[in-house]
Amino acid sequence: MAFIFLFFYIFGFSQNYSKHEKAVLSQAKKLDSLMQNNDDKIINLLSPDVSFGHSNGWIQNLEDFKKDFSSKKVIYQEIKQIEISELKQNKNTISLRRTISVAGSYKSNDFKMKLALLEIWIKNRSVWKLWSRQSVEIKL
Repeated sequence: MAFIFLFFYIFGFSQNYSKHEKAVLSQAKKLDSLMQNNDDKIINLLSPDVSFGHSNGWIQNLEDFKKDFSSKKVIYQEIKQIEISELKQNKNTISLRRTISVAGSYKSNDFKMKLALLEIWIKNRSVWKLWSRQSVEIKL
């Protein structure tokens, strides 16, 4: 019985993503990893006109993000994707809705939360870059 459940879980419920969608999912995973490791290479994944809307109402452009990221004002210890609820493509734009759990510290104050994200990725010279990201805290 367990084998049948596993079979349906792996083959029955798995999504069939296009090549472009798989590329964006890979970029999103890389984004989480670089952010969790506080790695400056994260800048390479961002569009020059990126916009971040944080769950606390704070909005950042690329310059704000670079300054705050390098200052280590926010340090992430864990970023874990929980689910992908929507993935849509229109030409060179992909909209990705996903849920993540995040743990870290902000100005030495520890935090742990679950976030719903809407990310807009755009294709720029055959590379997918994050153009916009809005997060909303999901209260537990």
